[in-house]
Amino acid sequence: MFNDIGALELVTLVILAVLVFGPHKLPKVIQDVSRTLRKIREFSDSAKREIREELGPEFKDFEFEDLNPKTFIRKQLDNDELGLKEIRNSFDMKKDMTELADAVHGREPEASSSTSSGGAIDMTKKIDMSKKPGAPALDDRPPFDVDAT
Repeated sequence: MFNDIGALELVTLVILAVLVFGPHKLPKVIQDVSRTLRKIREFSDSAKREIREELGPEFKDFEFEDLNPKTFIRKQLDNDELGLKEIRNSFDMKKDMTELADAVHGREPEASSSTSSGGAIDMTKKIDMSKKPGAPALDDRPPFDVDAT
């Protein structure tokens, strides 16, 4: 529950509790807090048990931690009935970004990486960096739509 609290933070909390509640009332406050946490945990466990009973035997493997999207996705990726690992491993973002950086800087792409991305991006095309992005060229005219006028 408190896995991310460091030693300095714990000492600070203890000193703050002593200052707020005083050394005489602090043991009573600690007992009350621990009793409340125990009741909350018991209530949570009984609610989980009742939900499992109501779901029936077909959900005997159901875990409430699976409701967390990260856990659900991780569990489905480990299952890999759909071949998702193969699809995920087929994407080589580092190579694609290197090719894009080479094209932007006007360098020649490596010979081994020619058209490996399926021809989606023409890496041999030089990019004119003198133009401002989004600005039309001087000889380009904007499209004219007769119906719009």
